[in-house]
Amino acid sequence: MAAELEYESVLCVKPDVSVYRIPPRASNRGYRASDWKLDQPDWTGRLRITSKGKIAYIKLEDKVSGELFAQAPVEQYPGIAVETVTDSSRYFVIRIQDGTGRSAFIGIGFTDRGDAFDFNVSLQDHFKWVKQESEISKESQEMDARPKLDLGFKEGQTIKLSIGNITTKKGGASKPRTARGGGLSLLPPPPGGKVTIPPPSSSVAISNHVTPPPIPKSNHGGSDAALFQTRHHSHPTGSSSEWYWQDIKDRLEE
Repeated sequence: MAAELEYESVLCVKPDVSVYRIPPRASNRGYRASDWKLDQPDWTGRLRITSKGKIAYIKLEDKVSGELFAQAPVEQYPGIAVETVTDSSRYFVIRIQDGTGRSAFIGIGFTDRGDAFDFNVSLQDHFKWVKQESEISKESQEMDARPKLDLGFKEGQTIKLSIGNITTKKGGASKPRTARGGGLSLLPPPPGGKVTIPPPSSSVAISNHVTPPPIPKSNHGGSDAALFQTRHHSHPTGSSSEWYWQDIKDRLEE
């Protein structure tokens, strides 16, 4: 079912390719393009590289009609399906197969060295992608095979969060706290300025009047009221407090 859903994609198209019949390989040293009849190709046409799933296909087609001449399935690169020659970078040996399972090795070559480079890189990129997909699939299977970690809360389990240093309140920033105890609180002085002491409260009564103490009795006889009255009339000038204290001083000296 998965193979039916796979689609075929085109990896590379080269409009000019030559096909050669190659002699059997005489030793393990590899194929040599100089052993072929390079000036007499057995077939010329178009080359397309397609992929379907993990397999790449090298298709040799007619330039005009697009009819398939031969096809080489490639399951691994580098591998036996595609080999490079030992004496040139423009020629390769591919293994073609038909629908009955028969196979044969033929040589292909490109006139332009850049076409040979694109042919080689297209196969490398495809199998690099195949390798990455295989590693990802393997890791996914290993993850599925591991026991899953249950991080959910059990029944009745709770969690406690401790969040400290929260000072903001609804309605704006918090207000500074005032001093308690009824004392006078002073604001800190401005930078580089002098401390200004506020005036006393208006509730404190300040008066220039001094309540006089009781007048002691005189040793010279007579009433204290008469003496006080005499003293009062003898100081017609000055304030009442000044002559009062002067009178007290005179009496103490007598």
